[in-house]
Amino acid sequence: MCSPEEAALLRLEEVFSATLARTNSLVLQPLLTAAEPSDPQGRECLRLLQQLHWSSQQLWEVTEESLHSLQERLCHPDSVRLESLLLLRGADRVLQVYMEYIESYTSCMVVQAFQKAAKRRSGYWRVQRKVLRQLLWGMSSEGSVGTALVEVLCQPLTYHVQQYVFLLLSLSDTIGEHHPTRELVVHTTTLFGDLQSFMRQALDQAVATQALWHTLSSRPRDVLCIPARRLLQDSQDVPVTVTPLRAERVLLFDDALVLLQGHNVHTFDLKLVWVDPRQDGCTFHLLTPEEEFSFCSKDPQGKVVWQRKVTEAVCQVLRGKKDFPVLGAGLEPSETPTCRCAAYTFRAEGRLCQATYEGQWCRGRPHGKGALKWPDGRNHVGNFCQGLEHGFGIRLVPRASEDKFDCYKCHWWEGSMSGYGICENGTDEVYKGYFQAGLRHGFGVLESTPQAPQPCKYTGHWERGQRSGYGIEEDSDRGERYIGMWQADQRHGPGVMVTQAGVCYQGTFQADKMVGPGILLSEDDSLYEGTFTRDLTLVGKGKVTFPIGFTLEGSFGSGAGGGLHTQGVLDTAALPPDPSSTRKRQLGLGVFPVESRWQGIYGPFWAFVHAGCPGELQEALLGFHVQSSRALRKSQEYLCCERTHPEDSACRMEDILEELLQHREREALQQCLRKALSNPLHPLGKLLRTLMLTFQATYAGVGANKHLQGLAQEEVKQHARELWAAYRGLLRVALQRKGQAPEEDEDAETRDLQVHGLVLPLMLPSFYSELFTLYLLLHEREDGLYSQGIAHLSLFPDTKLLEFLDVQKHLWPLKDLKLTTNQRCSLVRDNCFLSATECLQRIITTVDPREKLEVLERTYGEIEATVSRVLGQEHKLPMDDLLPLLIYVVSRARIQHLGAEIHLIRDLMDPIHTGGLYDFLLTALESCYEHIQKEDMRLHRLPSRWNSRAPW
Repeated sequence: MCSPEEAALLRLEEVFSATLARTNSLVLQPLLTAAEPSDPQGRECLRLLQQLHWSSQQLWEVTEESLHSLQERLCHPDSVRLESLLLLRGADRVLQVYMEYIESYTSCMVVQAFQKAAKRRSGYWRVQRKVLRQLLWGMSSEGSVGTALVEVLCQPLTYHVQQYVFLLLSLSDTIGEHHPTRELVVHTTTLFGDLQSFMRQALDQAVATQALWHTLSSRPRDVLCIPARRLLQDSQDVPVTVTPLRAERVLLFDDALVLLQGHNVHTFDLKLVWVDPRQDGCTFHLLTPEEEFSFCSKDPQGKVVWQRKVTEAVCQVLRGKKDFPVLGAGLEPSETPTCRCAAYTFRAEGRLCQATYEGQWCRGRPHGKGALKWPDGRNHVGNFCQGLEHGFGIRLVPRASEDKFDCYKCHWWEGSMSGYGICENGTDEVYKGYFQAGLRHGFGVLESTPQAPQPCKYTGHWERGQRSGYGIEEDSDRGERYIGMWQADQRHGPGVMVTQAGVCYQGTFQADKMVGPGILLSEDDSLYEGTFTRDLTLVGKGKVTFPIGFTLEGSFGSGAGGGLHTQGVLDTAALPPDPSSTRKRQLGLGVFPVESRWQGIYGPFWAFVHAGCPGELQEALLGFHVQSSRALRKSQEYLCCERTHPEDSACRMEDILEELLQHREREALQQCLRKALSNPLHPLGKLLRTLMLTFQATYAGVGANKHLQGLAQEEVKQHARELWAAYRGLLRVALQRKGQAPEEDEDAETRDLQVHGLVLPLMLPSFYSELFTLYLLLHEREDGLYSQGIAHLSLFPDTKLLEFLDVQKHLWPLKDLKLTTNQRCSLVRDNCFLSATECLQRIITTVDPREKLEVLERTYGEIEATVSRVLGQEHKLPMDDLLPLLIYVVSRARIQHLGAEIHLIRDLMDPIHTGGLYDFLLTALESCYEHIQKEDMRLHRLPSRWNSRAPW
């Protein structure tokens, strides 16, 4: 059975639906049929009336739907349950339609849209006064048409909601406590009770706002009058004074705080107003992006009113919708949210004047992610802290020429570039390196683009924006590379100049020019010691030493035809110098201390370690990857720029340090270091890659000069020592974080053992290509003689070669033998000592000096194993027997550039092997190499006996 309350609801809906239909046809539609207004205010009023008409239509449709559900219920009470009523099952939807109508109605009311529309058709509405009176209760005949229109569009709704609440309350009383729909009915009753309160407050605010406009002069009214804006508090009602700005009147709206001072209107967006929680008697404080205000009332009650109203309004505007049921109905908020997002244009003079910031804020300052845009086209996007650029950020600065920007992608510290950065200066040059206080400082690479008029590249140290310290400059146009010291952006101090033609200079530079004495090495190993001009022209007193030993000492200068003019003494009696010493003259050794060459690379790392390896500084140390400035300008998706961030990967600093603690045994440590050095997001991997970059900048291309081999070799060793120290530094931080005691300091012997045994083999592949090229160039002549010797020896059949090398015949393999390392046969007619030959050939398959020595050791073992098989018993070869057999194996292995291989092994060999087995084997290989170079090998003359004084 249906209750009487349901029948009453049905009649209420029927009456309200009919009233809405009549109101639409008799009031709203005529309001909209007037001619299109020509003034902006009239057009705005028409738009608001159209919105109200649409809301009224929505309200009529939902009322009709509710009416239909009630009719179904009354007609079929047994099959249609109570909860099927739209008022119950769709209460939230119905409520939303009512609220939209109220918002539209009050917006029209605030700007007096009804009165203005009625005035445009005053004659028509005088005739319709009787119709309006029929739709209203208690309308007097003297009331204006505008007032009647205001009432007729609100009174029926107010009455209808009031009746809703009354009938729903009655319905809930008739339903038992355990009825399944009781909770639904109570919820709906509460919603419409809240709607009644909301309507009352919305109407009161609209009336107060409408009244406010009449009290303001035209200028502030035109600035402030917005249909959706509502007045919440007026200082004329609750007095308050504002300092330091002496405002005559203070107005609090639901979206802005307004201070009126004469004809000036100061408007503050509530999204960017913070209520300071500090308590100070009758005063409270407000923070804005550029100003701080103190609000002082006459009594504590006035302060409470204003502080509460402002706090509620700020919270409401940040939520993005009006409070329901009424503003301030809930518990008093403790304070406004500290962090929020908004846009603001700065007005005060300073670096941010006229700049617009959009992003995250905290207590009146940009804080978090955001974007700054200046009117002149500058853009900065990234992280901010207390109003300053802080953390990763990208700045675009337009150039005078069209479509050219300077793009700075780097880390910032308190408003200035600090840490690692990438700067693209238009399309001319790119800098990748470190900054301090906004200037290039520390290690960095400046490289001009191919389109630049004078392409060049600088890799080295900077100080306060200028090249200073050790650095490498490559001038592509001149085909020159300078390696040395800089000061104030000029070459200053000791330096080495290498040219594309193979000419090398070492001397002193001052103010970017060569000064004083120096030495000049030419491609043919001629040596000049004396003075010369900037373009390497010999001038003044000097001495030339030719490769054949002749010397020319005297005065040098330019001849009349541009050639060289000299006057001096030519000495042809001097003995020819040792060719090996002439070829191996090395530049830079002792001039640039290896410990201080690249401290600009290790400096940021050690600063990071001494700070305790904080994760927030990890990217500032390691760098990042972002898309190009052109792509950034095109997409404008600054905050979403693609970049690799350590915190978003598996390389968080906590994980890195924890892994070091867990892998401290030798084998585990070796794997840990291998993984770290191969990862560019690991501090050790970043160091290695930066060192690779400097090594290539110094020794590749023009720098691939044999006179720089010594400089490169000691640099590689120093890098290995520095990387081991870097690992120890990270481990020390990891132990400190765990509260564990640090490891004891290593002695020099232990350190060298770890450096050569662990670090050098892991890092050497990164430098091997450039380093081995220098060894090739340095030993090119010797390797040429060696290749000739190999070519001649390859003409011998095996037995003839064994005879030529004076190998004892009882050691010859005169029959086929199974190889010692596999099941294949070594045929006499094909290859003798094939296992040893194949073993030695593996020496070029690795870059690790220790592994090369192990190959040599296995080769020696293969030779002895083959001899033992020939003799049928274990046999240890004496030294006189080993050397010719080893020469045989070397000649058959045909290893290219064996001299470069031997010297690289010797230079990078672990010192603990000095005087041991590996040293002995390497010395034996060196003897073989030297014998093969000798002229008697190339002329096929048999040696009478081997030099018994050969080193072993």
